[in-house]
Amino acid sequence: QVRLVESGGGLVQAGDSLRLSCTASGRNPDTMGWFRQAPGLGRDFVAAFRRSAGMALYADSVKARFTISVDNTKNTWYLQMNNLKPEDTAVYYCAAGILTDRILESARIISTYDYWGQGTQVTVSS
Repeated sequence: QVRLVESGGGLVQAGDSLRLSCTASGRNPDTMGWFRQAPGLGRDFVAAFRRSAGMALYADSVKARFTISVDNTKNTWYLQMNNLKPEDTAVYYCAAGILTDRILESARIISTYDYWGQGTQVTVSS
């Protein structure tokens, strides 16, 4: 069993930065991801890091603005969000995929993940 605890959301203005964190207790995941869900919409991939590959993936909409990083000593991963835009407003969820997967692109898919955080609200005002 893995429990994920998120923190770091809030209300900011366009152009500001925020850092989200997600700490896992229990098994170490191979894939550590972030998704977001805006009101009335589905849950969308934002970023992920695959430990076995040592590689990160990003959604096109956040590339060059968001960075995912991992602190293995704390079993924690972060999402540094810079130059936030109103369209980034959503509930952000961290997610953990336990099994090793050779197909890097699978990190974009919800079904890859076994455990989810509780979600944290990010609101960006214009």
